[in-house]
Amino acid sequence: MSPHAITVGEVIHSAFYRFTRLDDPVATAEVLRARSRDTGVLGSLVVATEGLSGVVAGPAAAVAAFEVALTGDPVFGGAFTGLHFKRSLCMTPPFARMKVHVKPEIVALGLDGVSGLDETAEQRAATHLSPAAWRELLTDEDVVVLDNRNRFEWRLGHFRGAVDPGVDNFRDFAELVRTQAPHWKACGQRVAMYCTGGIRCEKTGVWMREELGLEVFQLDGGILNYLEQTARTGQPDDTWRGECFVFDNRIALDAQLHETATTAEQVYDPAQPDEAWRLARARRLDTATGA
Repeated sequence: MSPHAITVGEVIHSAFYRFTRLDDPVATAEVLRARSRDTGVLGSLVVATEGLSGVVAGPAAAVAAFEVALTGDPVFGGAFTGLHFKRSLCMTPPFARMKVHVKPEIVALGLDGVSGLDETAEQRAATHLSPAAWRELLTDEDVVVLDNRNRFEWRLGHFRGAVDPGVDNFRDFAELVRTQAPHWKACGQRVAMYCTGGIRCEKTGVWMREELGLEVFQLDGGILNYLEQTARTGQPDDTWRGECFVFDNRIALDAQLHETATTAEQVYDPAQPDEAWRLARARRLDTATGA
């Protein structure tokens, strides 16, 4: 749950993912379309043989009903039991419609044979860090703080010590890592990697460890889980600085997971081709939702 106590009637956003083998993603997608219609949630779901990634929003009761269906409906065969939902409140309606896609990957890294299914429970326990363990790791001078997001996301907010990744799309991330890996290994540096919700790191972490020989630790649940957990404590924390970009009409959240007044025009640089089209899309979404 978010640090704010959610009550019936409030509009909330719920983000989730799970890497799990789905033998028939097309059939799974059809069931998800039906459950989203039944509950009335809006958002975006991506289904692949490697699992499910999704964001939904709606009245608290509708989102709760969808989450119950996802985790408990026998039609899914327990594939999503125990799924962790990262929730936050909404002032702006995040989505104008519901979209369910079947794709080759739930997050497109573009490396043949690399999947989030490759990681074992033992590997996860050894390499996925809690917020407290993450803060401690960032105090180590021999750690590279690697932001596994796009450059415009880093500009808006990032963890202390993280440098601009200079990446315009997630598919460019692998080349960045390949280029830097020899230097990091030569210097005996460990990698502390993070992303928004954890899914991008799931996709790249095993590859970086097994294919490139890097010692990689990742923030479990990403920035959203970190902010959710730390906001509960009420203790000052300057490890995270700035705002967290979210890929919906709210644009950005502060350290308490509250929507900010940041606009798309403040996020994207229209002089950069890869950001100009994102700005144009954001403006179209504003028009579609009446924002």
